[in-house]
Amino acid sequence: MSKRVRTAVFPAGGLGTRFLPATKVVPKEMLPLVDKPIIQYGVEEALASGIEHIIFITGRGKGAMEDHFDISYELDATLEKKGKKELLELSRKISSLARVSYVRQKEPLGLGHAVLCAKQLVGDEPFAVLLPDDVIDAPVPCIKQMIDVYEERGGSVLATMTIEGPAISAYGVLAGSQDAKNPRIYNCTGMVEKPKLEVAPSKQAIIGRYILTPRVFETLEKTTPGAGGEIQLTDGILALLEREKVFGFTFEGKRFDAGDKFGMLQATVEFALKRPEFGDKFRAYLKGLGL
Repeated sequence: MSKRVRTAVFPAGGLGTRFLPATKVVPKEMLPLVDKPIIQYGVEEALASGIEHIIFITGRGKGAMEDHFDISYELDATLEKKGKKELLELSRKISSLARVSYVRQKEPLGLGHAVLCAKQLVGDEPFAVLLPDDVIDAPVPCIKQMIDVYEERGGSVLATMTIEGPAISAYGVLAGSQDAKNPRIYNCTGMVEKPKLEVAPSKQAIIGRYILTPRVFETLEKTTPGAGGEIQLTDGILALLEREKVFGFTFEGKRFDAGDKFGMLQATVEFALKRPEFGDKFRAYLKGLGL
């Protein structure tokens, strides 16, 4: 059995209500961050980490996302006819980024259920899960950092970031101890969902990147649905923790919550400033506002 992480699962069936009215017709994963859809940043991160197969868990109204990663014959033909070689190359590059599969989640029954939908395609191998809303700017792709930890330690790996103060109550929080050999690794003993500051077991907030062993499918299948009939991934991982090791990992890089309006604005500004073709001009514009 291959132990290499070759597959990444992208749960993308959500309604995106925080971005209404923009998301009434357009999938939230297709909202542009500068000039690329949010989800493309995650796909590029996965591919740069050695992932070979992308699985999108979709729902109703996600056709634009599927079309984005497919060949657009009409667009390509028009660009070619007009001699726009750079744009043609860009269009073709998107459609050839990865081997892509789609699984329809017929009802929004929770993140755990979305991951479980990928079981048949993932098979008996470890796999990555990336939540498209979390966009991470890192010198080494976040998932690559986590795969390295998995290959060294052999257990599931959850991405974490240090959150100070009351904001910790907006996250799932890791319980455990810092590893003696690597201060970025935490030996997980449990998780608490959105605890109040005074009872939070640590400052390590779990964010939308996971490396999971295939045994998590077994625990998710046995997980009792909670409020709204939803199966939570956290519950499946807690059950997994009773059978094998789970690690938290504080990745190197900066995470943006692109599922939040303010987070999306932050990401737009910072990613735009990094663009060589207009970063300096944009920086000058911001300084000129006299804020």
